[in-house]
Amino acid sequence: MANLHQQQQVSDEVPQSWDGGSKRIEAMNVATGNSPPVIISTEYANKDHEDPKYQKPGWRKFISYVGPGFLVSLAYIDPGNMETDLQAGASYRYELLWVILVGLIFALIIQSLAANLGVSTGKHLAEQCKAEYPKYVKLCLWLLAESAVIAADIPEVIGTAFALNILLHIPLWIGVLLTGFSTLLLLGLQRYGARKLEILVAVFVFVMAACFIGEMSFVKPPAADLFKGMFIPKLTGSGAIGDAIALLGALVMPHNLFLHSALVLSRKTPNSVRSINDACRYFLLESGFALFIAFIINVAIISVSGTVCSAKDITDDTAQRCNDLNLHSASFLLKNVLGKSSSTLYGVALLASGQSSAITGTYAGQFIMQGFLDLKMKRWVRNLVTRCIAIIPSLVVSIIGGSAGAGELIIIASMILSFELPFALIPLLKFSSGTTKMGPHKNSIYIIVISWILGVGIVGINIYYLITAFVGWLFHDNLPRVGNVFIGIIVFPLMAIYILSVIYLTFRKDTVVTFIDSTKDDPIAQAHIEDGQANPNEHPELDRVPYRADLADIPLPN
Repeated sequence: MANLHQQQQVSDEVPQSWDGGSKRIEAMNVATGNSPPVIISTEYANKDHEDPKYQKPGWRKFISYVGPGFLVSLAYIDPGNMETDLQAGASYRYELLWVILVGLIFALIIQSLAANLGVSTGKHLAEQCKAEYPKYVKLCLWLLAESAVIAADIPEVIGTAFALNILLHIPLWIGVLLTGFSTLLLLGLQRYGARKLEILVAVFVFVMAACFIGEMSFVKPPAADLFKGMFIPKLTGSGAIGDAIALLGALVMPHNLFLHSALVLSRKTPNSVRSINDACRYFLLESGFALFIAFIINVAIISVSGTVCSAKDITDDTAQRCNDLNLHSASFLLKNVLGKSSSTLYGVALLASGQSSAITGTYAGQFIMQGFLDLKMKRWVRNLVTRCIAIIPSLVVSIIGGSAGAGELIIIASMILSFELPFALIPLLKFSSGTTKMGPHKNSIYIIVISWILGVGIVGINIYYLITAFVGWLFHDNLPRVGNVFIGIIVFPLMAIYILSVIYLTFRKDTVVTFIDSTKDDPIAQAHIEDGQANPNEHPELDRVPYRADLADIPLPN
């Protein structure tokens, strides 16, 4: 691959086979002050198939890119999403399945933007934010991103602790400690390569799928009703809109955007336009497959709770549990209705969900800390710091409040994630839509329009969810009126600051060019940059390919 980055010797003659002819020579001479041009071999760059290291598209090449999508898909089947699914099924049976389908299609589009950003630029989202924003802005973004990791980790840790309690009757607080310890052990697989960790997570995903499909075989939900729920949008009841918003808000996680843009960098993509486009396509297909498995699991969870809670011979105790269904009470519900084996299957699935999600949460914390702060810290130290920060809230609440307090903490964590989502999603949309970060690989106008519509919709949904949840809490809490007024005086200005911050990120112009390009040593492009032009590829006739210095001289993935 080193040959791909070598420049041809300076000469007075340009080969006639080089498209552009005299116009190209004139453009180069103007930029260089009539000095002999330094050119890149576009004949070699445009004919990737002549590179002996170029691997033609095929199954073997596709399989080499499989892995990151499964780690990313865990955010859509973590314990927090499981609890939301259980409640949606218990309250509305199969009515909200279409929300899951639409939400995961949205998620696939958004996640593909994160993958493309990493593949095309060689930098993940945290590194891009560090390079782009002023000191205090990126400090705030880092704190919000770290808070998102902690908030996402709370349901994962508590869910795993619930699973250990269901399967082995271990006290909740001990389960929290065991979860933190086991996660560090499993993350040790990184020393043997990222592929080992990806295989482990993929196994967890398929274990979850097998367990919940097994649960569906117990309850036997009607297939016709399932398909109606998936493809016929319907919202009945006063709380259906709120639950649909909660389902959508829980699907896109802020830490997942940082994670996906970093995971794709583990694949050593060669330096050519064709190879980068192939990699983006493969990651899209792989993410689509992983999210399809996640969709099946979500459908199974909703189907199980919906069928159990809508049975004709339901008892009063079962009806009471269905009215307030959570991760812990679901095991007792399944045990009473379907038997002990069903409760065991649920416990195994919850354990797989919580443990694998905890791994990816810690993994995301590593990339966020390294990207924003550029700390020269050993991997095991970063893992330990991230893990300790994440489990402390869960440990304290589980000791003081028990299972009830832990359940409340999951709700609070989902609100925190909704609060922080715009501060990861908006930079991603901005970076992937502009030439300052993506260069010639920026999204097409159609993708830009679709992604911004989805992004604004998701951000609007989360802001609506936050405001309505807070206002509802003010009206229904037991504090004196003076206390409510005092809280309102503090919180409403903070909401105004929050909205202004979102507007600032949305309309701020990106100025730092960070995409890696062959113009690095090209006098034409340097002349344009010095003149203040944001896009060094102002002359498309030069047919340059991105120069990925960080991945140079590295062979294709095996």
